[in-house]
Amino acid sequence: MRTLAWVLAGGAVLWAASLPLAAFAAHAPAGSPASVFALAVYGFGSVICHQRPERSFQVWSAQLPVCARCTGIYLGAAVGGMAAVLLRIKERPRAGRTQATGPAGVRVALAVALAPALLTLVYEWTTGLTPSNVVRALTGIVLGLVAAWIVVRESVR
Repeated sequence: MRTLAWVLAGGAVLWAASLPLAAFAAHAPAGSPASVFALAVYGFGSVICHQRPERSFQVWSAQLPVCARCTGIYLGAAVGGMAAVLLRIKERPRAGRTQATGPAGVRVALAVALAPALLTLVYEWTTGLTPSNVVRALTGIVLGLVAAWIVVRESVR
């Protein structure tokens, strides 16, 4: 099961790293391996995200393949997944589940992690003002970190 944890955490790191790399590669000549990589990442990003320019970070004069909140989610997932793997290695195995790691504890952790993103959404809908991309990314980081921590930790059990 440790292998699965490493695959999940490593995949999250690779995906998070591919986002700015794809923006950099977007300027490569058409048909080059870099441009094919960028096309693949932007194509996959279009399936999982709205990619609205005003809600996305710009790096190297190119829009990232996903919006600011999704960027935060994937960055948080990379950090949370790797932290879960690395910290689990150092822990002594424990028998059974505690209340905090049981199904109810997991639901509470996810609800708390989702709350900042939901609050920004309610704020936007009630005021008509859009939170900054930095705020949206920060809410995504919280959600991605907690979700990846839970998924990776559960894959080790």
